[in-house]
Amino acid sequence: MSKQHNLLIGWASRDVTTTKPVNIPGQFQMRISQGVMDPVTVTALVIDNGADCVIFLSADLVVIRSYLLDELREAVAEKNMQIPVNKILMNATHTHTAPSHYADTPDEEQVPHDGIEIASSEEYRRFLVDQASDAICEAYAGRRPGGIAYGYGYAVVGHSRRVVYFDDLSKRPGAVINSTHGVNGHACMYGNTNDDQFSHYEAGADHFINLLFTFDVQKQLTGAIVNVPCPSQNSEGEYRISADFWHDVRTDIGAKYGEIFILPQCAAAGDLSPRILHYKKAQERRFRLKYGNSATELAARRDIAERIAQCFDEVYSWAKQEIFTALPLHHVVETVELSKRLISDEEYAVAKGGLEELGKEGFITEGTPKERLYNNSILVAKRNRFRRIISRYYEQKNQLKLPMELHVLRIGDIAFASNRFELYMDYQHRIQARSPFEQTFIVQLAGQPGKDGGTYLCTTRGEQGRGYSASMYCNIVSPKGGQELVERTVQILKEIHTEE
Repeated sequence: MSKQHNLLIGWASRDVTTTKPVNIPGQFQMRISQGVMDPVTVTALVIDNGADCVIFLSADLVVIRSYLLDELREAVAEKNMQIPVNKILMNATHTHTAPSHYADTPDEEQVPHDGIEIASSEEYRRFLVDQASDAICEAYAGRRPGGIAYGYGYAVVGHSRRVVYFDDLSKRPGAVINSTHGVNGHACMYGNTNDDQFSHYEAGADHFINLLFTFDVQKQLTGAIVNVPCPSQNSEGEYRISADFWHDVRTDIGAKYGEIFILPQCAAAGDLSPRILHYKKAQERRFRLKYGNSATELAARRDIAERIAQCFDEVYSWAKQEIFTALPLHHVVETVELSKRLISDEEYAVAKGGLEELGKEGFITEGTPKERLYNNSILVAKRNRFRRIISRYYEQKNQLKLPMELHVLRIGDIAFASNRFELYMDYQHRIQARSPFEQTFIVQLAGQPGKDGGTYLCTTRGEQGRGYSASMYCNIVSPKGGQELVERTVQILKEIHTEE
């Protein structure tokens, strides 16, 4: 039961940057890091009211996989047995410029990298787990009486990244009907809008920024959760380690408020991204006049950070008038079963045939080491995509549902609900619209027990439009499963809302 008790609040953060040459996941090809643009961090926040607690952990990672959450919980339990590790809600910010923590699996096909040094992902994961578990333990041990305030504001960050055309792209001359990147249809991820057949964007955008502020007993600001419906992937093609626009956000907010903690969360944004597609010339002029340079991704990051920081200021100016030091808190953690996106016989045949064809291709041996790595890693990625489809085809014969760890919690009149996906925006709106709470923070790309994590969850209209992020390669759960997630989340929200 959610009883109202005085709040205890603890914060901690760790720099988890590495200067070693590591693989940077997030693209088809392998990218080996060439230094550091800005630091990547993990940030922990514990909110405890004596009856229940939540342990938020945000990480500047692309996704959370390879048993990372399991190892983290084990490490925390070893360091402090009093910490309820099942209450750890970990999320990735989806920066495409973070080090890989994926397991170095010897039985999987290895990419040759002669002439290029690559540090072990296993080694980095051990470092990441040690630092993240230290942060959680420090935050838990440092709980002190305090309060929270909350509110929402507006900042343009995400834009629809799925472009819809009047015609079917698969029927255009020279179109690739089935590929390892996606399956053509009426929609296309990052499609060209300067096209005579351009119709519209598949979805709109979400400009709500949800904020939770924390205070000490002197009512001094100590930190904030900043929940933004957009992945942090402006610098996604970079070869340097970076937290992307979250670094700029931390810098801008810190310049005014000092060394407070910022815990970023990515709300549902599977079909959103931080870049515009049809106003590029206007944006280039904006950046040239505003910053003195052309339309670079670094300028876009700076622009986004300014808007988020301004939103932070605006909401803080009025939200701080109502600081709560005693609230009911109830944190539900359960496993839900979601209907899979099934692989058809035809799709299985495509994957099997595709893998056979790719198996005939050998690794290239000419060119520079970087050129060889680029091409050979793409070849392996393509093969692995087909292998996963074939494995799913056989697995679904025995298991039609995908288990997912779901966190739903209330802190007074606000709520949080997690999911493991790059979740299309519509699902978020379905949950928020039916939630009985004043504000409902959706947290996507939440860590899961086991080796897997991430993946898109598209809507029915996305499935009909097809294209990358709505294809068999990208979706493990179906739109039916997405609605099952909505219904169960809303049910729990209503149940915990009625409790005293």
